[in-house]
Amino acid sequence: MKAILALADGRIFEGKSFGAPGEAVGEVVFNTAMSGYQEVLTDPSYKGQMVTMTYPQIGNTGINPEDIESRGLFLSGFIVKEYIDCYSNWRATMSLASYLMENGVVGIQGIDTRALTRHLRDKGAQNGIISTVDHDHASLVAKARAVPSMSGLNLASGVSCTAPYHWTEGEWDLAEGYPQVDPATLKYRVVAYDFGIKYNILRCLVNAGCDVTVVPAAFPAEEALAMNPDGIFLSNGPGDPEPLVQVQEEIRKLIGKKPIFGICLGHQLLGLALGGTTVKLPFGNHGSNLPVMDMQTRKVEITSQNHGFAVDLDSLGESACLGHENLNDQTVEGIRHCELPIFSVQHHPEASPGPHDSRYLFDRFVEMMEKEKK
Repeated sequence: MKAILALADGRIFEGKSFGAPGEAVGEVVFNTAMSGYQEVLTDPSYKGQMVTMTYPQIGNTGINPEDIESRGLFLSGFIVKEYIDCYSNWRATMSLASYLMENGVVGIQGIDTRALTRHLRDKGAQNGIISTVDHDHASLVAKARAVPSMSGLNLASGVSCTAPYHWTEGEWDLAEGYPQVDPATLKYRVVAYDFGIKYNILRCLVNAGCDVTVVPAAFPAEEALAMNPDGIFLSNGPGDPEPLVQVQEEIRKLIGKKPIFGICLGHQLLGLALGGTTVKLPFGNHGSNLPVMDMQTRKVEITSQNHGFAVDLDSLGESACLGHENLNDQTVEGIRHCELPIFSVQHHPEASPGPHDSRYLFDRFVEMMEKEKK
């Protein structure tokens, strides 16, 4: 079935459908990971976006039930150069195309993703539309231009949980799969705010010794503190952090009360709660191969990233210091409070997909909680 991708600036790419039929709109971004498309598909941080994979062949390893990172698919569309329907993976249970169809996600293949990526790099991420039903170029461009900008969109509330729940699943093991950990063996109580949290973040917290209670995005700080946690975790999530005014207010009430660790959107919200501002990046950073420097140790790590906004360090004044720096574009990749046990990073230490270079950050969070307990 013919499919067309049209960008808001008028650029057209014609290809073939390999997912659900119909139309999908969203901000078109590119991801530079060579593998891990299943984790990308199930990352709630991609809500409202259509993801272009820069690696040319996608679908080789199929889909399996163990590499899912959330309760569903939240992205709007999926864009690849060459879709491979004949998959090979000992854990796979279905093809990528079947998975997209089952979840109602529109996909397009057979386009020049290198040209698309270069266009987005030079012109910036922009809204677009994928359609299998409308093949009129002018009509599609008009529809793409009518899509609301990502700036100003509150998307986190649409992917967050609706009620608190307890998490006890640990990280995957070759022999056991995902083990259920006895809460009695976990030393630190953590309240994790869900702005679109990935499962592997929760598993990493459990493996670090944390008994985790996940709460909705706008959960009152007073109720979180009433749980007597040893630490507060702020998760990843989609969209612009600035419209989440209520969430920022709740985070302010937590500052100085408990150690806080934030990732991605949680990092941006922490920066806003500390009095800073955020800026939208031209095309964002999405991939599993991006270099970052830890400013405390001066060590460089290769990281997994997925974000379109960044914290402006200068806007924080003296309340926070630069914790990590992106070595590609020198944007703020992490901050730490100058006095309080609070830090956050823009990248994803839990990876999935991606390298494990940044896993030490979960231990750093535990060390902060241990120090505060004494």
